[in-house]
Amino acid sequence: MAMDLLGRQKMPLDASSSKQPTVATSSVSGGAATGVSVTGGTGAAGGVGVVGVGGGVGVGGNPTGVGVTGTGAVGGVGGTSSVMGKQLTAKRSLKLGSLAEDIMPSSLGVGEEPFRARLHHLFSQIEKEFEILHAENMSLREKLEAVAGTPRDSTVGERLPLQDAFEVDGSVNKSFKSKLGSAGSKVKAGHKLRAQTSRIVSSFKAQSVVSSMVREFCGHKDGVWQVSTKAGQPIIGTASADHSACIWGIDTGRCLLQYQGHSGSVNSIKFHPTRDIVLTGSGDATAQIWQAAVNWEVPARKGHSSEEELDEEEEGPYEEKERIDVLRTPLCEFSGPGGHTSVVVAADWLPGGDQVITASWDRTAILWDVETREPLHPLCGHDHELTHASAHPSQRLVVTASRDSTFRLWDFRDPIPAVSVFQGHTENVTSTVFTRDDKVVSGSDDRSVKVWELRNMRSALTTIRTDSAVNRLAVSASGVIAIPHDNRHIRLFDLNGQRIARLPRTSRQGHRRMVSAVAWTEDISSNCNLFSSGFDRRVLGWGVCLPPKDN
Repeated sequence: MAMDLLGRQKMPLDASSSKQPTVATSSVSGGAATGVSVTGGTGAAGGVGVVGVGGGVGVGGNPTGVGVTGTGAVGGVGGTSSVMGKQLTAKRSLKLGSLAEDIMPSSLGVGEEPFRARLHHLFSQIEKEFEILHAENMSLREKLEAVAGTPRDSTVGERLPLQDAFEVDGSVNKSFKSKLGSAGSKVKAGHKLRAQTSRIVSSFKAQSVVSSMVREFCGHKDGVWQVSTKAGQPIIGTASADHSACIWGIDTGRCLLQYQGHSGSVNSIKFHPTRDIVLTGSGDATAQIWQAAVNWEVPARKGHSSEEELDEEEEGPYEEKERIDVLRTPLCEFSGPGGHTSVVVAADWLPGGDQVITASWDRTAILWDVETREPLHPLCGHDHELTHASAHPSQRLVVTASRDSTFRLWDFRDPIPAVSVFQGHTENVTSTVFTRDDKVVSGSDDRSVKVWELRNMRSALTTIRTDSAVNRLAVSASGVIAIPHDNRHIRLFDLNGQRIARLPRTSRQGHRRMVSAVAWTEDISSNCNLFSSGFDRRVLGWGVCLPPKDN
């Protein structure tokens, strides 16, 4: 074992060295210090000097073993043991590892400040790399929007959440990935960001859907629960938490009739398939049918009510400086013995319009006879409150949705109703509707929409994953699903689960609070073919130009 000048054993700096170091003394003129250099074999550290007055400890990193005299005033008067210097050096080298070689040798003896400064410098460089990557990401997104020919607030070409994104074709995907890969050599943390950006870019899909907000229907004093359309007539109906229901002209945006017959929130509204009457369900535990005879004249004249109780309201809240026809008496009401004991959340007409179905928070649905106003069949079995009910457009079938995460199919084609229970969702089922090709589409608070085959509903045909809870959806005659969300967005999908578009939502158009319901209309020549209602007290009319179906 080598000895230093004070007779102590000298330990090598690198314990993994395969050879024992040799000691050679040398005298330095003018420095008043005698240095000791360590000439090591493979992996040995450089020389370590023992310092007198004004001397210093030097650490040499060269492989030749030539000692380097340091300049820091570390040693004490009369010299200091080199063991202390070696221990301090070894301790710091364990702390910083690969960073040690980036530090100047003269800084080893002045504490941790230089190491800390160096770390700050390295982290600042990493932060700059992230900023560069972010700028490149934004630039690529802008280029993509320019290629698609759509602005940021357009209906297509948007940045899609990964949950409901679909891959574009391979050529487009490869093109954008090559652009992302041209950024050059980056730090390892940047690779993950680039990979994520690549996945986002790959979710873009060039589409020919054009949509815009055409008209706004304002006037309700509280949130609007549902919007409904009438086949063959340019009118829509709205049900609001302000205890009223309204009928609006699509082309003028004017309120034509206001119904105030309920004493609670109006939760649903449906037009009769052929007659000018309307069915509404309310928080007052009743469902009512009332006359929907509207007056198209401006200003409004006295119209006709079901019970001659139609009057004019000179300064109505539903159209500024215009008088609104107000109706307060229904044609008939479904309540009383055998009726609901809690809030009626939904009501719909069965084919033919001679029977109606109602769903309530009392965990039951009831099939009613319109002529006698008597309950025909109470539909029991759900474990929690019902959230929705709808009828098939041509067959005597009904689906009911509940907060028990299930929905049920009721078949009234036979004298004894048959029921099937479906457990496809994990949270509240918020809506279930039939399509024209005998499918059922269900939406849920579990952020998913499922498409079911009516003839074989053991498992869903398609599952659409979204990023927000789903409210009362609607399916067009051509099979386009309009999905309203809690996060104020409206998305369009086909029945195969392929995303078509997202309606624009900016400071100038779109809902400001959750979208509660949507409704399609395709039987009239109007600029609006999709309507949405929300808890921002507004109803919006959209013009959606859908691409033709692939043959």
